[in-house]
Amino acid sequence: MAAQLHHLADRLLNTPLLIHPAKAEVLLAALAGRIGVDADLGIGPDIDATRFVGSARRDSGRSALTRATNGIAIVPVLDTLVNRGAWLDSRSGLTSYEGIGAQIRDAASDPEVHAILLDVSSPGGEAAGMSGVADLIRAVRQTKPVVAFVNDMAASAAYGIASAANEIVVSPTSILGSIGVLMIHADRSGELAAQGIKPTLIFAGSHKVDGNPFEPLSDAVRADLQASVDAHYDQFVGLVAAGRGERLTIDGARSTEARTFIGTDAVALGLADRIATFDEVLAGLSRKQPAGRPTRTGGTHMSTSENAPAADGTGISVADRDAAATAARTEERARIRAIVTSATAEGRMTQALVLATETSLTVTEAEKLLAASPKEAGIEALATRAASGAEIGSSRDPAATDVAAERAVAGWKKAIATANQRFHTA
Repeated sequence: MAAQLHHLADRLLNTPLLIHPAKAEVLLAALAGRIGVDADLGIGPDIDATRFVGSARRDSGRSALTRATNGIAIVPVLDTLVNRGAWLDSRSGLTSYEGIGAQIRDAASDPEVHAILLDVSSPGGEAAGMSGVADLIRAVRQTKPVVAFVNDMAASAAYGIASAANEIVVSPTSILGSIGVLMIHADRSGELAAQGIKPTLIFAGSHKVDGNPFEPLSDAVRADLQASVDAHYDQFVGLVAAGRGERLTIDGARSTEARTFIGTDAVALGLADRIATFDEVLAGLSRKQPAGRPTRTGGTHMSTSENAPAADGTGISVADRDAAATAARTEERARIRAIVTSATAEGRMTQALVLATETSLTVTEAEKLLAASPKEAGIEALATRAASGAEIGSSRDPAATDVAAERAVAGWKKAIATANQRFHTA
């Protein structure tokens, strides 16, 4: 437990945070009296969430990272957000940017998913890592709609993630904003002096011990830390504006002064787009059909005359139709080849094959998604990891891990075999 508390302290103190101040107070309270940090606790318990919507099992038999219903993948963004730790369970109270990104990439490349719904209820968290998820969402929304539903908080880093979606939908009681940056320094010098302890810091490099907890901050060190906070703040408001566009500009984001807003006020100020329920958002996305893939043409012809009109009544001659079919096949082969042989496909061949053969993405669109994806560690390892350690909202029975892993491996192998077959026969 002591080691875990020091890990928490390391992530909380002297580092820029994109977190609601009330949540920071809760985290400080967890450290109170244990590592010398004191804080008042006047906040209720964290929001807990139970998932009932959708299934991680796709119609194809594949076990996905996200739950989905009616072609809509649901990606939870819950509790305190941290940079690393892909397979943290939501019950730990922490959700990692790494895990959120993995789910979004999985849904983006899933041919059975036509829209992504971010289910947001978070006070924010670490600054490091948030912008990468936001960049990924903005890339994915070019090919599949991404909607953020806030029930009931999207503060700081959580709002940064939500702002990258095509649309932000809120409940009447949803809390949004806190577009600001926080850094906490714990000065323990008075406590140690009262105990008769005087630390001696021996170091090389004049800034090596800047911000240490054994002495008050000097004006110079405080100025350096403030400069770091200001730099993160500039990046944060720019990121929000990149996602929201004219709905919330950089100046508009700054003018909030890190305040939070509820329901209709958030909509009026451009932090959100409309008020609805979770079920209404799901129903709306379900009515939107996925974009159709280019039709692959070919086969035998019923007419014996090249210049005769086709039997379908279009008035197009057989020769012209054959020429169009040949051109379409040539163009499709060139598109597939360009995606799977691109530099961004190196080390990401599984996803490249899916994007090339199971979607109608252009080469540029596919390369953007591939560039935002991590390189593969091998199909066996990836499939087993996905099947046996779902990060967020998992209710999987641990006793069924081996069976799930075997099914996942088989599903990946089948998908790759299908993609290869289509590629070679296209």
